[in-house]
Parts: sequence; structure tokens; C-alpha cells
Amino acid sequence: MTDPVKINRGLKGIYFERSGVSHIDGAKGELLYRGYSIHDLAVHSTFEEVCYLLIHGELPDAGQLAAFDAALKAARTLPEPIFDIIRATADGHPMDVLRTAVSALAALDPKSRATGEEAFVENGIRLTAQVPMIVAAHENIRNGRAPAPADHTLGHAANWLWMLKGEKPSDQAARLADVDFILHAEHGANASAFAARVTIGTEANLHGGIVTALSALAGPAHGGAAEDVMKMVHEIGSPDNAAAYVAAKRKAREAVTGFGHRVYRAEDPRARHMRDGVRKLGQEMGAPEWYEILQAVVAAMKPYARHGLNVNVDFYSGVIYQLHGIPMDLYVPIFAIGRMPGWIIQCLEQRRGNILIRPLTLYNGPDRRDYVPISGR
Repeated sequence: MTDPVKINRGLKGIYFERSGVSHIDGAKGELLYRGYSIHDLAVHSTFEEVCYLLIHGELPDAGQLAAFDAALKAARTLPEPIFDIIRATADGHPMDVLRTAVSALAALDPKSRATGEEAFVENGIRLTAQVPMIVAAHENIRNGRAPAPADHTLGHAANWLWMLKGEKPSDQAARLADVDFILHAEHGANASAFAARVTIGTEANLHGGIVTALSALAGPAHGGAAEDVMKMVHEIGSPDNAAAYVAAKRKAREAVTGFGHRVYRAEDPRARHMRDGVRKLGQEMGAPEWYEILQAVVAAMKPYARHGLNVNVDFYSGVIYQLHGIPMDLYVPIFAIGRMPGWIIQCLEQRRGNILIRPLTLYNGPDRRDYVPISGR
């Protein structure tokens, strides 16, 4: 008699590959990119530098960073047909528009079809610059405004805010957006990264992998947490209501959005960097109440921390976007903007040691049975 097959639903606890990119220790609440602590990167680095680190494996020197930054800025352009596609789909959800536009870029740009190492890097740099342009262009077009041209004097995060809002952000607001992108840049074999790897495993091009990743991220179980937190904050309305809200949720055995993580048992190490940013940005924009509501929820949830229900990074991200006046349906596309370098290196790693990803499902259907022609049924 053979041992029964063990089913690991959701592939939980299954290692399918080796990776030299992210180290995540869920018990300690630790996250490293290429060996560097997320805390050091969030405090001292820039998104452009983190992109280089993730893609190339080492921190750049001044010349390498300048060349990489110049390449990103040079790629801030979209073919005119992409704007036509955005106009034709303007009423769609921003994630659907983004996915459609990236897929169209693959059809419009012959360079996207190449699958070599150098092509993956070049196409990745171009897509990293183009994805925020698509999101901003859609937001402008659906509101009857012309898309704002890129400002090549601004960094990646500041230019994104400029294209979205039509005004240059303060240094503090631009820095907080930069940190938000750094914190979301890479996180191992999450659903979207794994989906991208499955696609690249078939020897598809990078654009195909990114389209797959965008499709996976669009699902609310993966990318929807920041939007859900903001809905919760609106529902609570005041710091004085937070304790009763949490008590009612716990009594009903319902989750409190923004707490708990599939990987982390301790506090998500990325959360602390968003926490202070929300406080400062709220003060700058004259809306400190959002931060106060969040902290009241944290206080009410403190007794449950021993069960692994700690704050995750998305608990604070939504309020940052709210303070900027960004619509809730753009929260997941913003996640995608930050995650681009992570998806790119996951695709590159898959390509380098490629094997077709083909897991098994254990059949539990009917035993073999005889076919009956339709005349006899």
C-alpha cells in the first residue's frame, strides 16, 4: 500500500526554485533585497538605485546609476496608438486598461519579441518607465484632460506624481512616493511573480510575463489591500470609533483589513517606513485625522499581535494615496508601478535556469466508466 499523496493547497510551504533576490524571514519580520535590509534601502536609497540593485545584483556606483537613470528617462515615451487604446477603454478599470496597454505595447514594438538576456533588461527598463505613464494617461483621459508629458528633470516617483496631478510634488511628497515604490519593489514568489514565472517558463517574452503578473495582481486577494484599508478608514470615520469597530469585527470572526500577512508572523518590516510618512504627509496636507484613525486601529488590534495579526505595508499605503487625492481604483496600479523591477528580475531568473513549470493535481473524480452514446442516455 502506497502512502497517500500530501496536498499542499496553494503550494503553501513548497519550494519550487532557488532565488538570489529576496530573503524573507516571516518569524523575525525581516526582508532583504540582494542581502541589503529593507530598512537601509528605505532610508538611504532611491527607487532607481533599488531597480538597478534588483536587476543587476549589486548597488551601482555613481556612473552606473547615472546611466541607468538616463535610460529610464529616455524611455518615458508611448506610441500614439497606445493613447488611442486608452481612449477606447477609458471607462474600464485602470488595471484592465494597464494590462491591455502593456499587451498592445508588445504588439507595437518589435523589440518586445526578443527573449535574450540583454533584451529582457532593455525591455524591462522601458516598461518600468512606461507603466506609470499609462496609468497617469488613463487617469487624465478619463477625466477629460490631455495626458501630461513626462518631465525629464524629475526622478521616477516625482515624475509619476507630476504626470498624474499636473503639479510638481513637494520634496517630502516625492520622497514618500519613492519609498512606497522601494517597499513594493520585490517580495519573492508572491502570486503575480509566480504567475510571471509560469509564463516565462514557456519561453514567452518579458511583455507576456508582465501581462500575466498584472492579471494576477488585479485580483483583490493579492493587490487589493490598500484600497480595502481606505474603505475601512472611511467606515470608521473617527479615532473614537476604532475600538468598537475592531471589537465588532473580531466578535463576528471577520478580518480587520491591513493586519496579517501570508508570510509574516511579526510586523511587516515595510510598515514602519510608511507609518512615519503618513504622519508627516498628513500634517503637510492639513489632514492628520487619517493617521490618527489608523493608529487607533493599531491600538485596538494590539491584543491580537501574538496571533500573528500585525500591521502589513498596505495598512498605510492607501492613506498616502488618499492624501494625494488619488482615486481608490488606482491603488493597485500604483502597486504595479513599484513592483516592476521585482517582476523583471523574477522573469530574468526564470529565463536563466528555465524549466517548464508543471505541477500536478490529484484526481478525485469518478472511476473509469463506459461511454454511452447520446441515443442511449
